[in-house]
Amino acid sequence: MNGSGDPPEGTPEGGQGGGDEEYRSVVFDESFVRAARLQEFSARERMDDHAPAVRTRHAWARVSASRQVLLLVVLIALAFGTAVYMGLRHPYKDPRPPTAEPLRIALVPLAPRDPVPGGTAQDLFGHSPAAQFRDGAEGVNLPAARRTQNFSESLVMTALATAKEYTVKSALDPAALAGGSPRGVRLLLAPAQLGQFDSSFDHPADDGRHAATGWLIRFDPAQAALTEGAPIRAQGTFSVSEVSPAALEVLSDHIFVYALHPVKAGDTRTAQSDQSSLFTVRRTMRFRFDRDDLQEHHVQVLQSSLQAGPESCSADASGYLRPLLAGQTANGSGPAGTDPYATAAPTAALCGTLAPGAEPSPPHR
Repeated sequence: MNGSGDPPEGTPEGGQGGGDEEYRSVVFDESFVRAARLQEFSARERMDDHAPAVRTRHAWARVSASRQVLLLVVLIALAFGTAVYMGLRHPYKDPRPPTAEPLRIALVPLAPRDPVPGGTAQDLFGHSPAAQFRDGAEGVNLPAARRTQNFSESLVMTALATAKEYTVKSALDPAALAGGSPRGVRLLLAPAQLGQFDSSFDHPADDGRHAATGWLIRFDPAQAALTEGAPIRAQGTFSVSEVSPAALEVLSDHIFVYALHPVKAGDTRTAQSDQSSLFTVRRTMRFRFDRDDLQEHHVQVLQSSLQAGPESCSADASGYLRPLLAGQTANGSGPAGTDPYATAAPTAALCGTLAPGAEPSPPHR
């Protein structure tokens, strides 16, 4: 029979009493056994007060979820504060666009030397330098748009298209030409120029700032009207340039030729077809567009220069253009002859003489 410490089948072969032999000499007294109390910790206690059984590689994973959120908030606040600080302190800020300037206006009436030729609109156009001009808006053509250093091709095209729209509404709209509402032109203006525009129509003055005819072309409805069925002839160019990283400028230079007939007070009869005469306006304008203008479809009109005739030098053209009509003569003389069809820059005289070549030759009968 085996001893009480041996298994029933006896001691395993090659063994010396098994692994328990080395602990047989260890004796625990009663006080030690009583002190060895077993305690099972709760899940929360194991998470908070004791190291996990498996050690993680990253310190970030050992941070509690609430502390992670707090750290993220602090980092985001630091990043935002740094961005604001750099934006305020950075020496290379985006340039601010220049504020809208008031429009500067120059009106130069062109007085004829001889009585104004009259006839049918077709004959008059056929014997004038405007014979090769196109009709209406077809004569207001845009150049090809090319990107600049700071403006894309689409933005350049937007500036050109807005300048053309202003040109058409201010020089070719029959209602505006007849002294009607200027609302179509007003809607295109930058808000900063609306006060000057309204003042120019409420109280026109030939002071270089408040002439209604500097903003748009219109005739005194009590004196002249467009000849029915006669198209307006037009020709001219646009050019665009970048004047700063924040602004584009468009320069327009156009000639408009109108067939007009006299209006008599109280006479409602249709004017005879041979009572027409031609009135020529050469107008150069300088437009400016900042990025807000391009986005909001607005324009700043900085300069407007008109040479218009036949007109008397003494005529007040601040509110309306007052053309001389068929058979009429100027009641004064002007300086040296001025040709509105010339390609050179227009002169800045207060009054000019309409060059003979600018007037239609009397039609052959």
